[in-house]
Amino acid sequence: MLFWFLATSVFTVFFVFRSPAFDYRPLMVGSLIPLAGLVAGMKVLHSMVFAVAFLAVVMLATIGHRLVRRRLLGLPVGLMLHLVFTGAWTNDKLFGWPLFGWDIGDATHPVVARGWWNVPLEVAGLVGCYVIARRIDWRSGRIASLP
Repeated sequence: MLFWFLATSVFTVFFVFRSPAFDYRPLMVGSLIPLAGLVAGMKVLHSMVFAVAFLAVVMLATIGHRLVRRRLLGLPVGLMLHLVFTGAWTNDKLFGWPLFGWDIGDATHPVVARGWWNVPLEVAGLVGCYVIARRIDWRSGRIASLP
């Protein structure tokens, strides 16, 4: 599952914020951060506490650097959108870690729990990424318009 998260995060931010100056590249990277955790066995990356802490770190690290902050904010926004589109919020043990207990060893990852439904979602994401790739200016990371 790569394309589903890339496409849904870009489309969501594009249609919600409508900002012509938004750089979508960090957003795309942020939407894939929890997948790296899946590969490394770090389920904690799918918790809301981690996402909020990550946002706080970006905000604190960029005090006084407005342009850097504007660019880096795409990372935690992408991570939070990943949590929405993966369905992590359906697993209290994982999404609420450590609020509902420290042990998440037996928590099923939402992507794994979805099973074969990942296939049509990934196909839809691939189509979405094709549309995005044709419309994005990769040098600036901006999108002029989407259908």
